[in-house]
Amino acid sequence: MSSLVRFGVSLEKELLKRFDACIKEKNYTNRSEAIRDLIRDDLVKKEWQEDKEVAGSITLVYNHHKRELVNLLIDIQHDYHNTILSTQHIHLDDDNCLEIIVIKGMPKKIKELYGKLKSTKGVKHGGFAMATTGKEII
Repeated sequence: MSSLVRFGVSLEKELLKRFDACIKEKNYTNRSEAIRDLIRDDLVKKEWQEDKEVAGSITLVYNHHKRELVNLLIDIQHDYHNTILSTQHIHLDDDNCLEIIVIKGMPKKIKELYGKLKSTKGVKHGGFAMATTGKEII
């Protein structure tokens, strides 16, 4: 017996039209796939709000010639070694680097790490992507 459940949804015609345009733009094969992703996105946000173990990534862009910046960023990362799973360092050009930091842990600690890294003088841009460990997402 399948665990798949079918249900009906009532929407205003214009809202459905706009939703269909969005799912076409994002290359979904059908509405069900798009709705599943919307639900999963909401469940991931809830994990972050409920202080459950989560995962994600932090991205930083900075000029590696800035004196002591690289060492400072590494020192901050060492203070959070239990939260950082992996880092990748990419040379964008002669001056700029992109660093991707894969993280897993409690939301408060991850947000704290992100705040320290992003606010470090010399960081040109910081980005953050919430994800899940997948334990509670179907």
